[in-house]
Amino acid sequence: MRVALALGSGGARGYAHIGVLNELRERGHDVVGISGSSMGALVGGLEAADKLDEFTLWASGLTQRAVLRLLDPSITSAGVLRAGRILDAVRDILGDVTIEELPIPYTSVATDLVTGKSVWMQRGRVDDAIRASIAIPGLITPHVLDGRLLGDGGILDPLPMAPIAAAPADVTIAVSLAGEAPAAEQRVQDARQPTTDWLSRMWRSSSSLFDNKTAHSLLETPTGRAVLGRFVAADDEPLDESVETTGHELPKLNSFEVMNRSIDIAQAALARHILAAYPPDLLIEVPRTVCRSLDFHRAAEVIEIGQELASVALDTLERADSEP
Repeated sequence: MRVALALGSGGARGYAHIGVLNELRERGHDVVGISGSSMGALVGGLEAADKLDEFTLWASGLTQRAVLRLLDPSITSAGVLRAGRILDAVRDILGDVTIEELPIPYTSVATDLVTGKSVWMQRGRVDDAIRASIAIPGLITPHVLDGRLLGDGGILDPLPMAPIAAAPADVTIAVSLAGEAPAAEQRVQDARQPTTDWLSRMWRSSSSLFDNKTAHSLLETPTGRAVLGRFVAADDEPLDESVETTGHELPKLNSFEVMNRSIDIAQAALARHILAAYPPDLLIEVPRTVCRSLDFHRAAEVIEIGQELASVALDTLERADSEP
């Protein structure tokens, strides 16, 4: 089949897009158009440039500490994270390539933070298009391009179906990263609460990651503690039982988690309206509980989940097509 893809926003859950693309490739389907917001724009741009395998290999080797270094914490920019270093790594993989040169038509969606309008980037450098689309509000600094101040595409268009509406495809597939988990699996993911001892350990080990003045200043802010704290927890550290949503317990959310959850809710609502206006032939929903939004060190497992979900969805689609 000729497939047009809309890849949604959702932070590290966007690794699931790689799994979807892997499954399409294994089945021999031909991708003839890609649009993406935020992480969807990053994965889509790399696939359109035929560099996704190289990126996957690199991302699968990231650790929590490496991710923190790449996200480049800041106290002076319009966001806790500059993310310049991670874009440098993406540029090294992409090379000097423009959207017009790509073998697959590609649209990166961003938001003009001054006019409040959605921006489709279909010309110019691929790395610029990606950088603008991944500027998560309050976290990653906006990107200035052609006189416009651009932010995350998911602000207005978390699942960009409109750019692929005219693609010469047999099937349109939307990959949403805002799906609901089965009721038995519902829980708050951002559960590790930073403690004084925990932050002290991070402070002692932070000198190799960024300058001491920046680290100290960030640790004095609630958002900085919440963002940086999630990178220093041991992978096997137990979750705080107080955040379980069973019974009458309510989740304990810090300031970053409240912001993150608010964005998720708004984007899920927007996505429902978009799907009503531009219904895809196939919708693949990745549950929000798959991973936390900044768990960029969990590439391998999230990619596998994405491929499993795509396999089930494509089996259903192919069975429906074969029925008389």
